[in-house]
Amino acid sequence: MIPFARVGLLALVAGYLATGSAGAKSEEATCVPPALWVVPEQGVQPAPALIERMAQRRVVLLGEGHDIPEHHRWQLQTLAALHARRPDLVLGFEMFPRAVQPVLERWVAGELGEAELLRDTDWKRTWGFDAQMYLPIFHFARMNRVPMVALNIDPALAREIATAGLEALPVERRAGISKPVPALPAYEQFLFESFAQHPSGSDGTIPSRADPRFQRFMETQLVWDRAMADRIVGIFAARPAALVVALMGTGHVMNGWGVPHQLRALGTDDAAVLLPWEPENDCAKLAAGYADAVFGLGSRNEESMPRPKLGLWLETVTGGVAIKDIETGGLGERAGLRQGDVLVEVAGRATRLPDDVIDAVQRQAPGSWLPIKIQREGRTLEIIAKFPPSTS
Repeated sequence: MIPFARVGLLALVAGYLATGSAGAKSEEATCVPPALWVVPEQGVQPAPALIERMAQRRVVLLGEGHDIPEHHRWQLQTLAALHARRPDLVLGFEMFPRAVQPVLERWVAGELGEAELLRDTDWKRTWGFDAQMYLPIFHFARMNRVPMVALNIDPALAREIATAGLEALPVERRAGISKPVPALPAYEQFLFESFAQHPSGSDGTIPSRADPRFQRFMETQLVWDRAMADRIVGIFAARPAALVVALMGTGHVMNGWGVPHQLRALGTDDAAVLLPWEPENDCAKLAAGYADAVFGLGSRNEESMPRPKLGLWLETVTGGVAIKDIETGGLGERAGLRQGDVLVEVAGRATRLPDDVIDAVQRQAPGSWLPIKIQREGRTLEIIAKFPPSTS
């Protein structure tokens, strides 16, 4: 689950799909042993042969849980192996909106430092996850002069599409996004189940499939998938001989539902999906079609655990930062926060941007208490979020 400021429920799905499920299992009991590649319903595969096959594909999509450091280490390892076999490689990122493409080109050319890259791409506003997890991949691209391509659309445009729909926008304002094909039935079912976990009506009721709120939510997810697929196809025109490796949330690629489905509709049916696999994942998911291959990770240690989070989706409003959506059962909900609350102070400091909240939360030590002052229906309330102690 993602920690904070992304585009409403769209981010919920990307984060939710990237998490594991079911109870914890020992590394010995997992269906994907650590440090090995497994092809669903075929078993363990020799790494050199598998990477060689993947390097012959047109596109390789590397999934991730955005806030899991070990996923990004696996991506870097896989990227390096693919690059060794296909040096003519282009690297695409869900993490960057298209408007910052010139910044990425300056970074790869060695004209910017880390601070300038993060500042000029407005990293905290447009993505928000810990940049330290991604920087080794960015440095790999610069060291090897691998072109970096921004696949995403600007958050403001994504919000506009989520509110009005793609068809309501003039063609010149759609950032070149073509109309997505309908969701596969299994994808629609998953999206509905995800959406139903977060009631968004004023009375807290769960919508039906025909509810306009769900239809808009599903359309927005499809547009996001399509936008990245469009951009990948655009790379083909500029670099017809290159291997395109794209990094994005697992929810956009698993089971061939999201970006792979839109790529097929655009005439590209040679996209491979590679995913990391954690011991606690449910082995029932590892069916044919889940991914071309998965790589087994070991149990997470304390260093690789996600940073503290309240489970909120935030947006800037007059007078503070509003909760646009909230994770069911998350720390924020357990503390008493609600959708629609406006956060005006966190840890005694005024909050004007989502980053103010994110920074305060990520400074919290295990077992500490975080005071949050909110406005709710004309009243000022103080909520205490109690972070759980470390289990180590």
